[in-house]
Amino acid sequence: MSRIEGVLAALKAQGRQALIPYVTVGDPAADGTPAIMQALADGGADIIELGVPFSDPSADGPVIQQAGERALARGIGLVQVLDAVRSFRRRNTSTPVVLMGYANPVERYDQKHGAGRFIADAAEAGVDGLLVVDYPPEECVQFSADLRAAGLDLIFLLAPTSTEQRMQDVAKVASGYVYYVSLKGVTGAGHLDTDAVAQALPRIRQHVKVPVGVGFGIRDAATAQAVAAVADAVVIGSRLVQLLNESPPGEVEAAAKAFMAEIRAALDTK
Repeated sequence: MSRIEGVLAALKAQGRQALIPYVTVGDPAADGTPAIMQALADGGADIIELGVPFSDPSADGPVIQQAGERALARGIGLVQVLDAVRSFRRRNTSTPVVLMGYANPVERYDQKHGAGRFIADAAEAGVDGLLVVDYPPEECVQFSADLRAAGLDLIFLLAPTSTEQRMQDVAKVASGYVYYVSLKGVTGAGHLDTDAVAQALPRIRQHVKVPVGVGFGIRDAATAQAVAAVADAVVIGSRLVQLLNESPPGEVEAAAKAFMAEIRAALDTK
């Protein structure tokens, strides 16, 4: 059982939903991510998604895209992302970490460092899962097997437009959890329809047997609580990234912890 699977199974046994925050590595400061990660965990985060900065994202809204641009300007690439995970692991060995990004940095890493090095180095650093937005499931059978052999889960997105066939394809290779994009749009959009989410999840669960997390458009305790009533996990990213950048230097970690505590309290009192 992977670290992600263990955490989600324990939460299910307690009748609780997972809280999964997303932050971009290297934003709002180049070396600040490990401390932010620990603050999120201290505030009640169960799994942490780390955004890998990339110059040409396809699913990121303005807030996360701008965070990625700032991180790239600070020299943050996949090597630095893995270093941030290593630093976090020196303090925290229990909170699962998922890297979320695009195919180009992953494939470029292997081109530069040698075939198979990304998976090996990610496992060594303490990464638990990978979500590659532009990797189609039908082309990931071997990649998924290689990740699983190294103890990592491969996580996929599903959307309101996903067909039955796409759900079946994802079910064949996904592990850990799947991430349901709650709306037709990019990250940070503000028109979350919780009724539509509630109607979509049973259809997904007919095919996908791993837990289902829901993200995109979740901005506060109220929307998180509404989604938690039907999902196995709640993913919150753009509002958190925005909050960290609005916080004065020296107060970023405290803001991250307080925001997580607010959302965690809402999930636990749904």
